[in-house]
Amino acid sequence: MRHGKKVNHLGRKTAHRKSMLANMACSLIEHKRINTTVAKAKALKQFVEPLVTKSKVDTTHNRRQVFAKLRQKTAVTELFRDVAAKVGDRPGGYTRIIKLGNRLGDNADMAMIELVDYNDVYNAGKPAKKKSTRRGGKKADTAPVAVDTKASNEEE
Repeated sequence: MRHGKKVNHLGRKTAHRKSMLANMACSLIEHKRINTTVAKAKALKQFVEPLVTKSKVDTTHNRRQVFAKLRQKTAVTELFRDVAAKVGDRPGGYTRIIKLGNRLGDNADMAMIELVDYNDVYNAGKPAKKKSTRRGGKKADTAPVAVDTKASNEEE
């Protein structure tokens, strides 16, 4: 049973796991997509999504919190400058995991994790999505137009 076990330890001690996830997150921010195993990709997704959410509000406190996790100044500046500007209106789901098959040497399940807004293949064919509202709006164009019957009868 795995009651209450929310963290995949990935076969590593805590310090090694945190350093590995920080390095992978910096590589993901720098290159916009990386290839790794499925387990590491899922762990990285949980690690990186809150950091991208924090980067949407550029304050000194948020920068320090993100730097404490990433530990690379260049990755933090790119995250707050470029990535946050691109995902500013997205409410979540900043990364996508695409399974690639098995690795040749040890048959491990491989995956590509990428930032969603930087993929040109998926975003090229689709038009910009209209923002939907959760309430019923009034439509002004569908009001019936009153026709003056006297004026139309006099012309005939």
